[in-house]
Amino acid sequence: MSGQFSFSFSGEDIEVEDQNDTDLGSHTGSQPPISTSTSAFPVAGKPLLPATSHDVKEMLSKLPSKIAFSLLDVDLDGQGSMRLPRRELWDVRVQLMAEEGEGETEPGLGNHDVKTGVYEGGFKSWESSVDLVKELAASHPFTPGAKKFSKIVEILIATLQLGCGTGLPSLALFQWVMSSKTSSVSFILADYNPTVLQLVTLPNFILAWAIHYQEEMPLLKAFQEFLSTREISLLFLSGAWSSTFVSMLTEAQVLTDEVKTEQATIIIGAETIYSPFALSSFLETILALMQYEKAHNKVAEVLVGAKRLYFGVGGSLDDFVVQARGRGATVEQLREETEGVRRGVVRCTLP
Repeated sequence: MSGQFSFSFSGEDIEVEDQNDTDLGSHTGSQPPISTSTSAFPVAGKPLLPATSHDVKEMLSKLPSKIAFSLLDVDLDGQGSMRLPRRELWDVRVQLMAEEGEGETEPGLGNHDVKTGVYEGGFKSWESSVDLVKELAASHPFTPGAKKFSKIVEILIATLQLGCGTGLPSLALFQWVMSSKTSSVSFILADYNPTVLQLVTLPNFILAWAIHYQEEMPLLKAFQEFLSTREISLLFLSGAWSSTFVSMLTEAQVLTDEVKTEQATIIIGAETIYSPFALSSFLETILALMQYEKAHNKVAEVLVGAKRLYFGVGGSLDDFVVQARGRGATVEQLREETEGVRRGVVRCTLP
């Protein structure tokens, strides 16, 4: 299902005829083509992007007046289904060309799935992100008709998605939070590329909200009022995972809330361990965040969805499990997909 949603923002409308686009949201189970010479490891002499926080109001002001989108139907393994909105990639290209003539030069809109130090695959929706949506529903059951939600949604204080891209798992949690009337929740969306956050992550959140409430104009004001009324915060971070990245989160106090008790933080990563370098950076980051939460007597769990082996670049889910356990984490397998390229979902916690 596809369509066009009018955000009714100021500025010129961007319209384009519908066309096929296979770059975004392929879940065929095929192994993504990754070149070992250009994509899996840092570029010599090229520094990684620094951790940067982005102002939501400024991001909202840069959105076009119309957004073309499609709806991804996710079968929740016998627990019903849900539809997650995703901005069409061709619409992103049109916006960039209309604004700055950069539609053909944006690294993520070319033929590279991943190019470390330049682009980390955020414009695409990867198979493991859908696996995580299914696992969230399976591990924390709910009945859509009765709106009976799990403890994780009811006591959720924050969800942090690393390498968020189109943000499918966070969008699923956002929809459940909206339906459960839960308040005081932080959604922290982190992607290496700020353009991904601006062009697909934030628009997808607005689309999810607008479709859920069937909101009409003026959309921008109503969305901000909704977030304020429900005390739901959105924080966007770009750049490489690092100690600075972790400090930026903890200093902003968006994870731990000293006032509330018995609350949980869920950290999500899909396809974030595709190479040894990415695996190491991701592991260091999640360990630091879990240790921070534990020191403040809060519960934190990490859900990681990934392929069993990333051929040609060296990353693997099994290596992640071994290294995480070697660093003192408790790791349990939650899900395994055997059709196509083998994938799995694991949960990490600190004892």
